[in-house]
Amino acid sequence: MARSVLVTGGNRGIGLAIAQAFAALGDQVAVTHRGSAVPDGLLGIRCDVTDPAAIEAAYDEAEAAHGPVEILVANAGITRDGLLLRMSDDDWQAVIDTNLTGTFRLVRRASKGMLRLRRGRIVLISSVVGLTGSAGQVNYAASKAGLVGLARSVARELGSRSITANVVAPGFVETDMTAALPDTRRDEILSQIPLRRYATPAEVAGVVTWLASDAAAYVTGAVIPVDGGLGMGH
Repeated sequence: MARSVLVTGGNRGIGLAIAQAFAALGDQVAVTHRGSAVPDGLLGIRCDVTDPAAIEAAYDEAEAAHGPVEILVANAGITRDGLLLRMSDDDWQAVIDTNLTGTFRLVRRASKGMLRLRRGRIVLISSVVGLTGSAGQVNYAASKAGLVGLARSVARELGSRSITANVVAPGFVETDMTAALPDTRRDEILSQIPLRRYATPAEVAGVVTWLASDAAAYVTGAVIPVDGGLGMGH
């Protein structure tokens, strides 16, 4: 039976791979974006996750088309890197507002429908950086670490209603962003990864769809790294 799925930031990169993986399973998938084109087979919804009214409107549109959202994948995120002493308040706040506060609002809205259904799957896309830290990314790392506490609190609050909340923490993934890195930086990163390669977006998507499957019905409050061993021990 087709499920109603919402993937934020689902028009490119990891988010698109996740959305397409759910669509391939026969689910009805809505993806939020900020103005980019959306591939056929997905319902594109323009949404700024820092705007509470836009989030409400996005849910209304997704639910009108596909019914109550049963699976939320909160993937939308931004970076504004800079060293601590040079990082502006604006650069800190913009990343926190999008990556952490935006996700809080998405989860809060999703939980309303899931509580009525007495079932649901919430998957938050964090990062290995949220576990290990990263020089020049105090804002991003803090926002991604915050998702762990958010998911685990939600798991405790909503578990009695058969709603699970989990975190997937990708490492370096083959995307347009990583492809643009200088060769020296790519080699430096690869030398730290035990598997000596980047992940594919499909490998991240596979873990997300598993968490939303019947096989993972007893998994909640978990943080699953998909990082080639880069962050092991954290």
